[in-house]
Amino acid sequence: MKTLRSYVAREVAMATLLVFVALLLLFAFFDLVEQMKDLGRGGYQLRHILLHVLLSAPNHVYELFPIAALIGTLFALAQFVASSEYTVMRASGVSLVRMVGALATVGAAFGVLTFTVGEFVAPPAEQYAQRLRSQAISGIVAQEFRSGLWIKDGNSFVNVLEVTPSGGLKGVRIYEFDTSYRLRNLRFAVGAEYQGGNHWQLMGVAQTTFEGLKTRVSNIESMDWQSVLEPALLTVLLVKPEKMSAWSLYSYSQHLKENRQKALRYEIALWIKLLYPVAVLVMMVLALPFAYFQNRQGGVGAKLFAGIMLGLAFHFLNRLFGHLGLLYDWPPFTSAVLPTMLFLSIALGMMWWQERR
Repeated sequence: MKTLRSYVAREVAMATLLVFVALLLLFAFFDLVEQMKDLGRGGYQLRHILLHVLLSAPNHVYELFPIAALIGTLFALAQFVASSEYTVMRASGVSLVRMVGALATVGAAFGVLTFTVGEFVAPPAEQYAQRLRSQAISGIVAQEFRSGLWIKDGNSFVNVLEVTPSGGLKGVRIYEFDTSYRLRNLRFAVGAEYQGGNHWQLMGVAQTTFEGLKTRVSNIESMDWQSVLEPALLTVLLVKPEKMSAWSLYSYSQHLKENRQKALRYEIALWIKLLYPVAVLVMMVLALPFAYFQNRQGGVGAKLFAGIMLGLAFHFLNRLFGHLGLLYDWPPFTSAVLPTMLFLSIALGMMWWQERR
């Protein structure tokens, strides 16, 4: 049984890695095409585009592993069935439970690899890729902290606490320096609305002006602010919760709770992040009964197509339940675990049905 387990694990691992490399190259090509439309904007050159695509690869590694595991396992098991190796295994007394155990060996290794990449490699690489692009196109240097988004805009440093869905800003602080790097002006605005042409309308402004050893404070109902910032650029600079590390999600959600702010979106993203590596093993278990299902009615190509459809369905259901949980205030763990439990139930149901035949 040990020899059989090693053989199955090796074939499944090789097929999964082959599929994974193909998917990764495909998505890298899509990224390259997407970024080429901005070639020549500002200082955004081909070397920046290639580096951006390279830095985006770890995030694709994390996202694609469950799909690659499903398709690769389907392919390997379909080959076993086509060559009658699977029939010989079952006739020799190898149960579905033992086959699941063989798949679990490689599935656990892939799960650990998925978590490692998603936690330690993909988030910093994605942040650096976004900063590289924004700096090359507009010259803006930005970094997101717990206190909000910090942006260098010419001789000013801008702190934005929140970007609204409509593209407005809340909690804007503007620190303006002179050419000798002395603080000249400090503005705090309750909100800001984009007027077009790099012009913003600041509302509820408290302005502090530094004049030598004196300071002058004034309150202004609204004022015009010219900046290279645009709403589209701000949404890109802000790191999406789905692309943050689990530790960052936990820390930020705790910070929001301490300040009595809603943290449901970040809590859902945290649980999805923790459960996503488990999905790799679930996808491989799902492939086991599906590979033998209706063998005479479809070859390897049909099974691969079905695997792609199942993988995409899982990917979109993961996002759908995340949005539904956010919309209807479901418990974060429930929103995150439902897609995985649904596909695990399908896998167990198919195995039960196959054992009854």
